[in-house]
Amino acid sequence: YMQAELVGVSFCAAPGKAAYCPVNHRYPGAPDQLECDEVLAALAPLLTDPRRPKVGQNLKYDMSVLARYGIEMSGIAFDTMLESYVLDSTATRHDMDSLAAKYLDHKTIKYEEVAGKGAKQLTFDQVPLEQAAPYAAEDADVTLRLHEMLWPRLEKETGPAGIFRDIEMPLVPVLSRIERTGVRIDPAMLKRQSSEFADRMAAIEQQAHDVAGRPFNLGSPKQIAEILFDEIGLEVKSRTPSGAPSTAESALQELADEGAELPALLLEHRGLAKLRSTYLDKLPRMIDPDTGRVHTSYHQAVAATGRLSSSDPNLQNIPVRTEEGRRIRRAFIAAPGFRVLAADYSQIELRIMAHLSRDETLQSAFTAGMDIHRATAAEVFEVAAEAVTADQRRSAKAINFGLIYGMSAFGLARQLHVERKVAQEYIDRYFERYPGVRAVMERIRKDAAEHGYVETVFGRRLYLPEIKARNPQRRAAAERTAINAPMQGTAADIIKRAMLAVDEWISEHPSDIRMIMQVHDELVFEIDADALESGAQKIRSLMEQAATLSVPLVVDVGIGDNWDEAH
Repeated sequence: YMQAELVGVSFCAAPGKAAYCPVNHRYPGAPDQLECDEVLAALAPLLTDPRRPKVGQNLKYDMSVLARYGIEMSGIAFDTMLESYVLDSTATRHDMDSLAAKYLDHKTIKYEEVAGKGAKQLTFDQVPLEQAAPYAAEDADVTLRLHEMLWPRLEKETGPAGIFRDIEMPLVPVLSRIERTGVRIDPAMLKRQSSEFADRMAAIEQQAHDVAGRPFNLGSPKQIAEILFDEIGLEVKSRTPSGAPSTAESALQELADEGAELPALLLEHRGLAKLRSTYLDKLPRMIDPDTGRVHTSYHQAVAATGRLSSSDPNLQNIPVRTEEGRRIRRAFIAAPGFRVLAADYSQIELRIMAHLSRDETLQSAFTAGMDIHRATAAEVFEVAAEAVTADQRRSAKAINFGLIYGMSAFGLARQLHVERKVAQEYIDRYFERYPGVRAVMERIRKDAAEHGYVETVFGRRLYLPEIKARNPQRRAAAERTAINAPMQGTAADIIKRAMLAVDEWISEHPSDIRMIMQVHDELVFEIDADALESGAQKIRSLMEQAATLSVPLVVDVGIGDNWDEAH
């Protein structure tokens, strides 16, 4: 969207009647076309008029492309991608081709049909108008027909309609602005880190060869399997669909957890290789030549629970708990005269659990501002809060988060490196101390089975087609999703509401502060050094007021010259 050039505009005001206006087809023999500037000048009054409602499919992209031409779209009323997503996030993919097939029983013209495939694929400006016009006009026609099909259905559902109207649609221009603002990175720092990662990977490779007793290819599952299972004699933890011993991350992790040295080295090597190729080597190539910044794309209609995801680059996957991940974050820097400010919701999903469960012990711990993991450790291990050890707190943290993600005693035992019986005792004691949590989990399971969906505090729905599956494993997986979805979905709703409130405030201070990233439960800003104190207070206040729960929402704010320092 930062480099895309306009080739034409298609629109539709009544189903079955769509038009395409070409402005930039440049193939040999292309007919004369209207000037792009002339067309945009004529359309601008419509596109920028807030009283003229617009319907589109993934309108954020169109918005961002038009912004390159000086047109700030207004009056964005409906997005069919988001109508489908809010109606049922799991029913289908939400791209136009999938929606047309599902809701209109219509097979759309595919891009490959007009532009070809692979290395010989044409850019749209090279597609002859005879093929381009029907393809582009169909997009607008299908979008309007989808809207007329989807909106009446969505309008009848009070909770989802509110999510669409009050959260998802207003968020479209906010995300477009964040994307176009982008984030500044330090390519020289990434280059140094890449070189250091390469040295570390070479050292690990040598170590792995020494442990194996011979050289082998660390990227070859076949060779790894031979060494681990045939030569060293480690236990096979799982198998591939073809029956071969698995060397996937989960299988290696099990072996590493049991103290096997070679699987641990392989995991470390893989982790470094992934970070190096995904971020250290790739980010510098993604710097936009016009802005000098990296511009991600945020996706509203991908994660079933309502969370945002991002791609090119995926900002959500940069690890925060490892030294390697933190070093990558150090390369995300502020512009001269600015600082990076990171504002992060503290333990938001556990606070939502306290709100939903109304458990008195859990609520009083949060209301008193206690360290919730220490408080849980005190309850589960039956010791005074001040006597809780670091290991006990770590275990309590695993229990707190594990249970809201539906973790079994077997899973908890593996994570804590204890016997399954001991893990079950921890879980039983947790539910004894927090009976409200057990009760709300049972209620959620029951509601999910009865209605086929669960809801967030604000009315977002997650449908669970497998909740009545005969296969017990699939049914159990759906139940785990059912328990977690109200927490994760409500957290997603809250941070989106916060983004809307903060963006509105920022619009009054455009030169002092800009929102540059949203990552999990965190918003990241670039803020003028002179506006730090007042800006930090206002952001914290707006984020903490984004929802009213029965326990306080708490936001931690950090400031630094880079993202790692601020987090």
